[in-house]
Amino acid sequence: QDAEVVRTRDPQRLARCDVVVDVGGEYDPERHRYDHHQRSFAESMRSLRPDKPWNTKLSSAGLVYCHFGSQILAALLGQPEDGPVVTALYDKLYENFVEEIDAIDNGIAQAEGEPRYALTTTLSARVGHLNPRWNDPDQDTEVG
Repeated sequence: QDAEVVRTRDPQRLARCDVVVDVGGEYDPERHRYDHHQRSFAESMRSLRPDKPWNTKLSSAGLVYCHFGSQILAALLGQPEDGPVVTALYDKLYENFVEEIDAIDNGIAQAEGEPRYALTTTLSARVGHLNPRWNDPDQDTEVG
């Protein structure tokens, strides 16, 4: 609740953070490091939670959801983390929301062959529109 959100790639600043997501080049849940950009990274929901069926490579969003989704849902719903309500909602949210983010972030095509249409209003696209363009002289990501 009182966390300070820092947006940086500076390794010295990252080293002082309690939780690092989507940067830093490491996945180490014991140290709360949730990046998926290493060449060796190949984790999926199924590889981290064998009771789950999904094989889509996780993005950092999926990693955070995998590790904390049930706990957050349980707290919000006032239900046991391993209860049927939390389990069903966790699975539905992953299958119908987070898995799409994982796939798009990792460049996994929705279909084989030539796309029939453009996906321009996905959550990933909307977040992408907040980032500066690659050739923008002002690359300050904090400007909104």
